[in-house]
Amino acid sequence: MEKAPKGKILKEAAILRAAFPDARCTLEFKNRFELLVCTVLSAQTTDKRVNLVSPALFAAFPTPRAMAAAGEGEIEGIIRPLGMYRAKAESLRELSRQLEEGGGKVPGTMEGLTSLRGVGRKTANVVLAEGFSVPGFPVDTHVARVTSRLRWHSQWSKPHPDPREIERELCAVFPPKEWISMSHTLIAFGRKVCRAKSPECASCPLKGLCPFVKRV
Repeated sequence: MEKAPKGKILKEAAILRAAFPDARCTLEFKNRFELLVCTVLSAQTTDKRVNLVSPALFAAFPTPRAMAAAGEGEIEGIIRPLGMYRAKAESLRELSRQLEEGGGKVPGTMEGLTSLRGVGRKTANVVLAEGFSVPGFPVDTHVARVTSRLRWHSQWSKPHPDPREIERELCAVFPPKEWISMSHTLIAFGRKVCRAKSPECASCPLKGLCPFVKRV
């Protein structure tokens, strides 16, 4: 079966926007460096957990120079509750070193951001949209799962759909000014209703439209 037609996608998107009108980035940050670090830390964990450890992290290492110079184990000790803390700490030290070598500023391009250690397209899109007001459509696990279940893209039937292809197809449906807000809406929907396990199909605002919905 082919992906959903554009008209159906836009109809469902409008319903989701109405159901989650306050969807937004829930990471707490004060500047672009903090946004970048928090987004890297958010992989495989929740924004809420990142927000619990980030104040102590930035109190100890407020700049790329300070974080690049962190001693072995210092960052790990702060971010340990997040999981994958060793790999994340290594990425933070290295990307901070890269930033410092480049003048200490977070780059404002996809190419510049993805050249940093631990930064993929999803993280780069978040930083561009939230930090530079550059249109971006972050595709995280929630966005990939929800849009696959709704058949919003041609990758929907694949066990491991390509995030880059999902991003390309979604960007072709929505205007650039709506990319980041639609991503936040899909993430909120995925977290609260269309969960990976035990989705709340009975109370879903798209019940009756979604091809995935469980019969309850």
